[in-house]
Amino acid sequence: MRYITKSDLVVVALNSGNLMIGIGAMCLVPLIFDLVYFEFDIISFVIPAAISILLGLFFRVYLKNHENKKIRLKHGMILSSFAWLWASIIGGVVFMLATNMAPIDAVFESMSALTGNGMTLYPNVEILPHSVLFFRALEQWVGGLGVVVMIISVLAKPGSVSSKLYQSEARDERIKPSIKTTLEKTLIIYGIYTLGGIILYLLAGMPLFDSICSTLSIVSTGGMSIKNANMGYYHDDLIYFISIILMILGATSFLVHYKVIKTRGKSLIEDLQFKIIITVVAVVTVLLYFVSNIVPMDLLFTVVSAITTTGASVASPTAMGNWPSFVNICLMCLMLTGGSNGSTVGAIKLVRMITFFKGIYRHVREIMSPEGRVVPIKLHGRRIPEKAISQAGNFITLYMMFIMFTWALFCLYGYDPFKSLFAAMSLQGNNGLELGIITPSLDPVLKIVSMFDMWTGRLEIYPVLITLRAFFEIFKR
Repeated sequence: MRYITKSDLVVVALNSGNLMIGIGAMCLVPLIFDLVYFEFDIISFVIPAAISILLGLFFRVYLKNHENKKIRLKHGMILSSFAWLWASIIGGVVFMLATNMAPIDAVFESMSALTGNGMTLYPNVEILPHSVLFFRALEQWVGGLGVVVMIISVLAKPGSVSSKLYQSEARDERIKPSIKTTLEKTLIIYGIYTLGGIILYLLAGMPLFDSICSTLSIVSTGGMSIKNANMGYYHDDLIYFISIILMILGATSFLVHYKVIKTRGKSLIEDLQFKIIITVVAVVTVLLYFVSNIVPMDLLFTVVSAITTTGASVASPTAMGNWPSFVNICLMCLMLTGGSNGSTVGAIKLVRMITFFKGIYRHVREIMSPEGRVVPIKLHGRRIPEKAISQAGNFITLYMMFIMFTWALFCLYGYDPFKSLFAAMSLQGNNGLELGIITPSLDPVLKIVSMFDMWTGRLEIYPVLITLRAFFEIFKR
């Protein structure tokens, strides 16, 4: 049985138009900094932008007679997967033209920025043009909210298209009944925190350009810095503390942020996921402080960076590699968990972990209870559907399978097993912390697998699997 027809491809191609136009427009924004700093490398941004915008317009015009075709969730997932891949390729072209980067490395860099992974293959980022540094930061900021979410909040009209695309990026929380209004409110909140971050960094003594790029990187939980030493370059506890606040804000649900003013802060204090993040950060930081000789601020910063999947660091990968194994194992557990659902973070996310462990606890209680008794599971006072419990378990199993495959592959290529597992978890969770094995010398096969991990990790696997299934079906026979 064929699940993908010519009609499905038409729907996907038609709705790809707006996404491609939006991605092209994103490439033009860094021209502001290109001109301000007299770098005059306009062509490196205009060519990729023109390619994406013209192709997008072609699809919109050529297929405009099919606009009435209904979009389904499978279309939304294929669209979302394509948008992230296309944005990574177009961004990669920018890096190729602007810095003469190798094609695979350039797409890796772009994918890493967009997915919020934050790993870089540039050996020295401080010699890059300001326009390129800003473009990397902008990609993180756009990717933090979601490439598709960001574009449809600006370009798309209210309706089923917005709804399906919103779901396709693994988002289901709504601030308002309308998806379009939800996206607009989310973008406003995101913008307010971004502006606030820039101002705070400026007050802390950070230069304006650094403040802009650092805020775009940190509030999006991307972590890709404009300095070789990442945030450790600044050697300033106040800057570290501001970064910690921004990371936690980025890892908290936008729905909770929206309710903060109306509830006078109660929504934040009462949110289970937020309370778990703060509690875990406090407990793990204190625990690791007593079992290691790591500077407290460095430890706190890294713990927050791990659980929020930001990947920003104050210690170099080499220094982290020399930390006690117990410390790095704890960081791996945090990287695996991630922050709140409906935020900018990657990884499994707390709500799935809570649901999964509640399911295990329910199973234990049912075995101990009188035969035939059904034990309900509740979260926030609401009963969790049986389907949600099984979906959480399925996703976690699939997620761990991807990590195991990547880990085994790194080991096959001769890398240290412990560092390989750390890297595999970081790649799949879009974290970015690593112990020194993700370098420009990495084998091309591992770079491609790493990109695949970042792609699937950001879209939470299923949209990519559906897209691959559709791709193979198209070329059947």
